[in-house]
Amino acid sequence: MSDAIFRSADMVLVQFYIASEIARECVSVLGELGDIQFRDMNKSVNAFQRSFVKETRKFDNTERQLRYLESVIDKQHVPIVTTSYDDLIRKSTLDLEDLASRQPPTTSQMDTLSRVISDYEHNVREMADTYNDLLSRQFDLLEHRTVLQGTRSFFDARLSPDIVNESSELNRVRLSTDGDEESLLVEEEPLLDSRLQLEHSTSPPPPAASNEMTILGSSMNFICGTIDTDKYLTLERILWRSLRGNLYLNKVPIEEPIRDPATGEDHYRCIFVLFTHGSRLIERCRKIVESLDGKLFDVSPDYEEYRRQLVEVNDKLTDLDSVLDHTSERLVLELKEIALEIERWRIEISKEKAIYATLNLFDYDPTRRCLIAEGWMPKSDLSTVKSALRDVTERCGTDINTVVNVIHTNRTPPTFFRTNKFTSAFQTIVDAYGIASYQEINPGLPAIVTFPFMFAIMFGDMGHGFLLFLAASILILKEGAIAKMKNREEIFDMAYTGRYILVMMGLFSMYTGFMYNDLFSRDIPLFKSGWKWPSDFKEGQSITATQVGVYPIGLDSAWHAAENALLFANSYKMKLSILMGFIHMSYSLQLSLFNYRFFKSRIDIIGNYIPGFLFMHAIFGYLCITIVYKWSVNWIADNKPPPSLLNMLINMFLSPGYVDEQLFPGQKIVQVVLMLIAVVCVPWLLLFKPLALKRQNDTSIRLGYTDIHEASTADNTSLQTITTHGSSSAASTSTTAAMDNFMIEDYNEPPPIFDFGDVMINQVIHTIEFCLNCVSHTASYLRLWALSLAHNQLSSVLWDMTLKNSFVEYSKRGFAGCLIVFFIFGLWFILTVGVLVCMEGTSAMLHSLRLHWVEAMSKHFEGEGYQYTPFAFHDVLTLTDDSSAPK
Repeated sequence: MSDAIFRSADMVLVQFYIASEIARECVSVLGELGDIQFRDMNKSVNAFQRSFVKETRKFDNTERQLRYLESVIDKQHVPIVTTSYDDLIRKSTLDLEDLASRQPPTTSQMDTLSRVISDYEHNVREMADTYNDLLSRQFDLLEHRTVLQGTRSFFDARLSPDIVNESSELNRVRLSTDGDEESLLVEEEPLLDSRLQLEHSTSPPPPAASNEMTILGSSMNFICGTIDTDKYLTLERILWRSLRGNLYLNKVPIEEPIRDPATGEDHYRCIFVLFTHGSRLIERCRKIVESLDGKLFDVSPDYEEYRRQLVEVNDKLTDLDSVLDHTSERLVLELKEIALEIERWRIEISKEKAIYATLNLFDYDPTRRCLIAEGWMPKSDLSTVKSALRDVTERCGTDINTVVNVIHTNRTPPTFFRTNKFTSAFQTIVDAYGIASYQEINPGLPAIVTFPFMFAIMFGDMGHGFLLFLAASILILKEGAIAKMKNREEIFDMAYTGRYILVMMGLFSMYTGFMYNDLFSRDIPLFKSGWKWPSDFKEGQSITATQVGVYPIGLDSAWHAAENALLFANSYKMKLSILMGFIHMSYSLQLSLFNYRFFKSRIDIIGNYIPGFLFMHAIFGYLCITIVYKWSVNWIADNKPPPSLLNMLINMFLSPGYVDEQLFPGQKIVQVVLMLIAVVCVPWLLLFKPLALKRQNDTSIRLGYTDIHEASTADNTSLQTITTHGSSSAASTSTTAAMDNFMIEDYNEPPPIFDFGDVMINQVIHTIEFCLNCVSHTASYLRLWALSLAHNQLSSVLWDMTLKNSFVEYSKRGFAGCLIVFFIFGLWFILTVGVLVCMEGTSAMLHSLRLHWVEAMSKHFEGEGYQYTPFAFHDVLTLTDDSSAPK
């Protein structure tokens, strides 16, 4: 397995000849193994014209039925029994004995399962529809009862005789019986119960169905109902314009929201009563109300009729409640029975659908009556696949063996790195930028150390690192329970996926914080300081510490109290970032040498690696050596000022041979030699590879080939032919060998055409990029210094403005002061976690990501590969589980 960590696994293109009778069983076994990335053999065939489209549609419909059942189960709050995937999906330690015991259901069993699910769906849908209809009926009856109770005050209203006889009040009401444009009722006050007089007579009242009553001697029509509160003003405006003001409209709001059984949403509604003249106008009002989703109810102004209606509605509600309870019990019992098996059904249906979707990728050979499949797989798993297919053939009792041929081809295989739950997150970081070329060195392997370390240089604090480590450790300890959560919040899911990255970032941050001697911006005097302060001094006097030793490890705690601590930290961290950046880039450049040697590219070693290595080390390697040398010299003892390295580097190119402030003896000669090496490396990097390739191309043409690529292809083909002949004579029949040779010719891609102009242009671009990037990328690593300094200063300011001030001002105020300090500590902790750990941590992580993607990987990474995505039930079921999770 080590060959699939440092470099991608050796891949082979295999061809399967599978008998039609056992094709389904073979694909099922291959799905359990999860080793084959199948190619589409029917690219020219429409998706709706493939052989197994009928089966895939059938299981699509079954999945739809399962989704409906899950939605009803979730709506009724019935717990689903989760089925363990251990017996149904691929394990990391899968062997042939486990595989043989995991036989897929037969087609008849799957057909029976589909019918069972369909029957359950039909029964549940009928009961659910009945239950929803009953809920809607209950909803209407409850609204009807609310309207009956809410409108009673309208019809019980009476005006006293003195108010009726006052002419001023009578003048406020005008009657219209001829249907002109005058208002039927014009009121200055909106309240019906204070302005409306009901005319009584000895005759009985009109029937309730007529919705008529007599007002001031005139027969009036009215309707009652409910409407959404936010639509009432719209209704009022439309009615006023439609009836030209010939109406009287009043409302009573319903305080409690009404839940719609169809959508489950709460609606605030209000009761309205509308009076107008004539049946035609009433009919028009009915249509307007219904167009605005209003509901109309039969309400009688007569008290006895009202009592009868209210009793009737209450009786119906009582009967309906009992029916609802009975229907709900039946529905829940049915759903509980389904909930016991629905998870297993979903897994089986998803697997079966994936099998037929994969079979649609196969080609059918009518002469042999078999299916032909092709796909990429790791070479190390070839024997496992053959043994598994042989066991399927024996178990099914057929005499036709499944033929597995290895196809020799010059096609580029997919890139496959073996990962586990620890390394997969780091591999994802690299894959997000680009997929490594086939058998290129995996940048994800060194990123396991370099990514959290670069982060820690910017984030270095023992306290902040411990908080990050603690949070990540909790995610790791609870990963089993969290993995079963179907509806994880997006940001939390990102943190959970990268939990091992976070724990490494926390550990490295604790280490760098120890080296910086920082714990929440405070120093920890673990060892005796190497500096000694004078014992006698006056207040306000500037004093200077005397060096009496060397601090054993890390930054001396005495620097935290010094006035020039920031200047020292600036100088130290700036130079440290240059050193770390150079080491990181040099290490990455060394990986390019390993790639060139692996692919036997001597031209790239001489034309790219050597001049690039010399150019970068002649300038920036020299700068790093001078940084370390400057640190190692006691300039105070030598009574000399330390020279400026920035001026030294500038004068090295602008004034060759001139040294303003000497750093070491012989500096002039060394700098001139290094500058000449750097200058010579530029044309070397630019011209060697194109000219060497042109020379090889001319030699190939003289030998009779079209170009250098055809000569290389011919050499590889002759080697493959020898290998194929040897293996076929030992373990294959002549027919199989002939088929292999046929497939070799069929799957050889045409070689690219050599074009010296294209090669030259590419090399010019590479040379310019490399030379400029050496400067810009080295400067880019200064972000390590900038973010580390900003993080430390922000942490220090937060401490001083919160805890330090609280200790000074409130520590001597008794219990009240302690309480204030406690709340200020809570504020400090919240800001520390939210700002310094989360926000600053995210910023440092993104900067570390950029340093890996751009500054480091540009030195060796091609990233022209494509992902290895095998057909595996594990991946199919994971995707199905994510898509079926409630959002």
